[in-house]
Amino acid sequence: MTKKIKIEDNFLEQEKFDEIELIINPLKQEYVKEDGSASQNISWYFRYQYYAKPTEDKSFRGWEEEEGELDQFQFTHTFYDGHIPQSPYMEQVNCFFKPLHMVSIFRIRANLLTRLPKIVSHPFHTDITFLSEKELAQWTTSIFYVNTNNGYTLFEDGTKVESIANRMLTFPANMKHTGTTCTDQPIRIVVNFNYYRRTT
Repeated sequence: MTKKIKIEDNFLEQEKFDEIELIINPLKQEYVKEDGSASQNISWYFRYQYYAKPTEDKSFRGWEEEEGELDQFQFTHTFYDGHIPQSPYMEQVNCFFKPLHMVSIFRIRANLLTRLPKIVSHPFHTDITFLSEKELAQWTTSIFYVNTNNGYTLFEDGTKVESIANRMLTFPANMKHTGTTCTDQPIRIVVNFNYYRRTT
């Protein structure tokens, strides 16, 4: 495993993680806030053509043309993008700012993939597409795993990081990576953070 990749298990204190999980994971029940009011899960938005055909990118895994097109979709919830909060739940993810040493945010987005009969991944990519590789190296990507499942994050050098609830994966934003579906749970949920971090 490259030294540029950092994995932190039990990233949040259990009480805070439970709160985050209840908000983000639609399989969890609604919870009651301190003021006695109930808070629902975040809203998820359908995103089509999440996967690419192998003719477009050979790094795609799991595609078999004889089976026809897969259901190419995922669900997303954007907390922050375009220099402004995009979600009424932005306050709930503030707990990540200090431990990740964030000083500037590009985007925070949760991704939900539904179970498939076999593990399928999308092409290797970086999350910030408009910056040069040199500029990207100054930014950071972190992936927070909301639930445990047999999906994973994969890097070009073969490094594989398993999806373990309350795990945080951090690496330079110019490192190409890919995520996968899962087969052992109804859904796989991660939260992606793209940001500039304090180094001192």
